[in-house]
Amino acid sequence: MISVCVATYNGEAYIAQQLNSILPQIGADDEIVVSDDGSTDRTIGIIEAMGDRRIRVVRHTDKVNPRFAIDRVAHNFENALRQAKGDIIFLADQDDAWCDDKVETVMQALSDCDLVMTDCYVADGRLNIVKPSYLAERPFKPSIVANIFKSSFLGSCMAMRRKVVEASMPFPRHGVGHDLWLGLVAIRKFRVKCVEKPTMYYRRHDATMTLSGMKNTNSLWFKISYRFYVLLATLRLLCS
Repeated sequence: MISVCVATYNGEAYIAQQLNSILPQIGADDEIVVSDDGSTDRTIGIIEAMGDRRIRVVRHTDKVNPRFAIDRVAHNFENALRQAKGDIIFLADQDDAWCDDKVETVMQALSDCDLVMTDCYVADGRLNIVKPSYLAERPFKPSIVANIFKSSFLGSCMAMRRKVVEASMPFPRHGVGHDLWLGLVAIRKFRVKCVEKPTMYYRRHDATMTLSGMKNTNSLWFKISYRFYVLLATLRLLCS
């Protein structure tokens, strides 16, 4: 069984397009788990109007007191992952769109590994390709040390076996992105593979939550604090 975990918050602009790119690729007994972090727009209404029984909406009620913007996103994804029933779990953002062969490509790659990271097209709000390869801008490095300083993992390009998710629980409370944490756990304990083939359109627009693949404009204080929490979580992982 496949579970696709999606974290939403005020995603009415693109959520239908994203779900419609996923649904044709999964089976009748697969699922999409949407964890919503209190959307105040039409996100939930749009999802419910699609009327597909494979989509299950759960509410994110664990309201973390965030030290970083990524904290709310990370724990929203954690909520979706906890609700997922599948043996194979994909991550998906609310505003991207999958290529038609994403599931086929990833399932083939997972035949001999536990976590897969694929390439993607970097696109604008209308899905016009801005950069033909995310990995060309940020090469994948399956090293814990390298990822402490600059993450190689992009959640929406990741899929994994259930055992990776189980080994990752609970997520660090603060300061570590969901994708980086899953990636670090996978490097430490499992088999990781990178597929240099785009499997989705990574949409960059004004309301995007993260700057992955774009110029980092975060303050020096943020960069130091963020890496401190990542290092702390990594040390705990290495000692586990």
